[in-house]
Amino acid sequence: MPMNDLSKTRIIILLTDSSQKVTNTEMQDAYEEFVKHIVAISNSEDYSYIFRMLNLTRIEIAPLKELYQCGQGEKCA
Repeated sequence: MPMNDLSKTRIIILLTDSSQKVTNTEMQDAYEEFVKHIVAISNSEDYSYIFRMLNLTRIEIAPLKELYQCGQGEKCA
C-alpha cells in the first residue's frame, strides 16, 4: 500500500469536500472502511512502515480538526 493511501480514503475525501451533503450512513460506512485500512496496515511486521503510514495520516487529519473547530465556535489560532 503506497504511503498516501490512507489520505485518499473516502472518509478523508468526505471530510475535506465541503461542497457535498453527506449522510450519517455515508460517513459511518466511510469510517468503517477507514478502520479496515488501519487494521490491514497494522498487520504488517514492518513497524517503521506502520509508523510512517499512521504518522502521515495524522498529518493529513490535523488540519481538518482545526477547520471544524473554527466552524463550531472553538477558539481559532
